[in-house]
Amino acid sequence: MLFGFLQPPQSPFDPPSPLFNFLSSPLRFLVQHFYHFAISLRPPPFKLQQERTRIRLVCISDTHTHEVSNIPDGDVLIHAGDLANQGTAAEIQAQIDWLSSLPHAHKVIIAGNHDSFFDPRSRLASDATKSISFGDTHYLQHSALTLSFPNRGNRQLNFYGAPQIPQCGGNEFAFQYSMSDDAWSNTIPVETDVLVTHTPPRYHLDLPHGMGCNYLLREVWRVRPQVHVFGHVHAGYGRENTYWDPGQIMYEKICARERVGLLWDLVDFFAWMDTLIFLYHELQAMFMIHIRGKESTGGVMVNAALMYKNTGQLGNAPQIIDL
Repeated sequence: MLFGFLQPPQSPFDPPSPLFNFLSSPLRFLVQHFYHFAISLRPPPFKLQQERTRIRLVCISDTHTHEVSNIPDGDVLIHAGDLANQGTAAEIQAQIDWLSSLPHAHKVIIAGNHDSFFDPRSRLASDATKSISFGDTHYLQHSALTLSFPNRGNRQLNFYGAPQIPQCGGNEFAFQYSMSDDAWSNTIPVETDVLVTHTPPRYHLDLPHGMGCNYLLREVWRVRPQVHVFGHVHAGYGRENTYWDPGQIMYEKICARERVGLLWDLVDFFAWMDTLIFLYHELQAMFMIHIRGKESTGGVMVNAALMYKNTGQLGNAPQIIDL
């Protein structure tokens, strides 16, 4: 039994055991846990609007043909891809019809790798002449959208959606690119408030070995949206505040280090230096916020996958973000 915990996961979509993570890179393991503990002590990354002007985003992803009965109310419903399993037009249309039936004033949808119909390279031959009726939903594919909210103080939010993911499967998967290819740089408008992608940025609500995209991470650093919604990695479900500061830079640098095992990790001078620099920046940030009263600014990342890990069953709740 213990031997199994020492092995890497059999599927790239499964999370490794905590014991495997620790033994393969104890410094990274400790840094990851301290980072999430440290950001949990910080105040929210942005100030909430007054309740009458507050915009509620309800975020879901990876429903894989399932219709969810307990979707919370909100102003905008966001689906970050993988509506389908086989990616047929019929599967996707059934999901869009379900989303259209929900009471949210706005629905924003992107595709995922299982939504093969949307990518001509992966579309089934039997669907070649078929089309999708989007109803009252907004489908984004490398495109932007501005939504207005007259009942929320005439506020507006700028959305951008894109479906591409680093390759993780065969030709039946849509919108794939090689992990070494840059599919993101300078593609997202800088005025984007809410970014919707299917893949996560690397190292954030991602699997420890990194199924997310490093180029997307760089692009998100450039744009710094208030909210970034994604899915794809079911085991990464959750939310994480981002503050775009030196501590986050060092956290991502340490996560990018190669796993070299217990002994070498503990004697690697440069790994220890990076860890000490990381700790300095995180402690300094907490001092400036809690002692000096400096305001935090940043955003929030949301992995909204409703599918529970690799079980094929829904088990995660929709995520709610108030702006």
